[in-house]
Amino acid sequence: MEVSSIANASTTEAQSSNSIGQEDLFKILLAQLQYQDPLEPIDNQEFIAQLAQFTDLEQSRTLNEKVDQLLISQSVNQSVTLLGRNIQAQLESVTEVGQVTAIAFEEGSPRITIQTADSRVISDISLSQIQIIN
Repeated sequence: MEVSSIANASTTEAQSSNSIGQEDLFKILLAQLQYQDPLEPIDNQEFIAQLAQFTDLEQSRTLNEKVDQLLISQSVNQSVTLLGRNIQAQLESVTEVGQVTAIAFEEGSPRITIQTADSRVISDISLSQIQIIN
């Protein structure tokens, strides 16, 4: 079972913070209206096209937020199904096998705790480190 695809659920959130926000675009539009040439005002079609772009931006932003929430929810659901199951995880240069005993969530990302056959407890395992689920 491949689980590494959901390990980076919050990366789109970090990427979207670098883009121009809706408020910035409204400021540009207001500046454009304020400093337009009174003898040649902005064309109505151009103005409507810019407003449509603002609407598209807001819809895209909302969609991204919903997808992020869905990915986090999916990650939580997959993590909960691991409780009590045996997994094999690649930790740095060592492969560990153990039973999942606990799951913690840090910033929406699940962190798994296992107990090995020799009663060692290993914490802070991410979904991307899991190789095999039994």
